[in-house]
Amino acid sequence: MAADTLQHWEKKAKEHRKRYQQFLKRAQKNQVLKLLPALHEEAFKAVDCLSCANCCKGYSPRFKTPDVKRIARSLGLKESVFIDNYLKVDEEGDFVVKQSPCPFLNEDNTCSIYEVRPSDCARFPYTDEDVLIKRPALTLKNSEFCPITYYVLEQLIAAVPK
Repeated sequence: MAADTLQHWEKKAKEHRKRYQQFLKRAQKNQVLKLLPALHEEAFKAVDCLSCANCCKGYSPRFKTPDVKRIARSLGLKESVFIDNYLKVDEEGDFVVKQSPCPFLNEDNTCSIYEVRPSDCARFPYTDEDVLIKRPALTLKNSEFCPITYYVLEQLIAAVPK
């Protein structure tokens, strides 16, 4: 089932956007939250993040103050130097990486700061938490570049009675 679900997922995600939007709008939060942990785990078994890394190649997480402190310390840099070298402030006032792909993305799609990565990276793609429903615009965006988000939405729609 996983292989079928993921075949041509990018194209299907765009085609299913309206369906996802309607689902997220009417979904029973508690019902969805009960299903998410198992679907999240299933999705991570079906998708190899290291073969994709779209999140690291084209988008940036927010670097919150604790993230900046932790990462700068692990790199042996002053926070101000870390910020100057790697980060900029986006239109929403958040620190994000200056460049894409992420400067911490290795050639083999692993992360050079994985153990101390930003909390946004650790939580991404939010398919095991209420962010999936609470922030439908983010979920829709994620479904078009993250095969795990796409997979979870497809499985949710199939599992939840209409």
